[in-house]
Amino acid sequence: MNYFMYIVCMLIWGLNFIAVKIQGTEAPLEISLLYRSAIAFILFYLLFKIKKMKFTKEKMNYFTIIGFGVCNFAISYLLLYYGTIYSTAALVTLIFSLKAIITPIFLNIVFKTELQKKIYIGGALGLLSVVVILYPDLHTISSGFVIGIVLALVGTIVTSIGDVFSYYNNKKNIDPIMANTIGMFSATILILIFTIASAKSFVVPNSLHYWVGLLYLAVLASFVAWLLYLLLIKNLGASESSYMVALFPAIGGFASVIIGETQISINLVVGIILAVVGAYIAVAKRKKTVI
Repeated sequence: MNYFMYIVCMLIWGLNFIAVKIQGTEAPLEISLLYRSAIAFILFYLLFKIKKMKFTKEKMNYFTIIGFGVCNFAISYLLLYYGTIYSTAALVTLIFSLKAIITPIFLNIVFKTELQKKIYIGGALGLLSVVVILYPDLHTISSGFVIGIVLALVGTIVTSIGDVFSYYNNKKNIDPIMANTIGMFSATILILIFTIASAKSFVVPNSLHYWVGLLYLAVLASFVAWLLYLLLIKNLGASESSYMVALFPAIGGFASVIIGETQISINLVVGIILAVVGAYIAVAKRKKTVI
């Protein structure tokens, strides 16, 4: 069962930005994200009620829970949405896999956790993979494409900040379903405020591809995959569960070629391989030496 959950979770999140691309821009990205967050919050809240859980102030730090939700479900998602539209889903997926390196660095800064040399090796390979993929088209890359890359990178960094909040919440034994429910609610409220403040139109697209993309992101990526991931952490541990990040670039890159967004090339293949190897090195458990 663990293998099944692992594969399903890996495939869902690996295709995350492909779904964003399929969803398109028939509605402002802020509106699409608001719909996604609202649906995901409703699902988490229903699960919260089904499990007969109660909000309590004991051993709860709402600042870190809200910080987790705002970073992981609102700010980072919006930045990654724009990054995907401006550039390509394959490249954003590859950049997002760098969180396997960025998160440990942040945890080391905040909590003084051990930072192994393999993190630097994985990070170097990850950055090299981006250079390899972009190199053939450096002279033709538009300013919009560059903006997409920068937004994707900033979105990944914000996700890692959210991971720091999540790490703290786990250390305080805050129930993850409660944290996700509160976090998703906080994200929904923030996105709603931002949408109103920026005067975005609350449109309801009628195209099938828009709703297929939205439901994939809301139900599968934001709810089902998160639940499976929480079960995997419980059954296997955080380190083993995080291995799936290593295969995100391969899944996203292959899917990007399939939908015709990206052309297959030697640079794309080599870049994906470098990204996969780099992410795997970063998240792989260090072997213990037996004396």
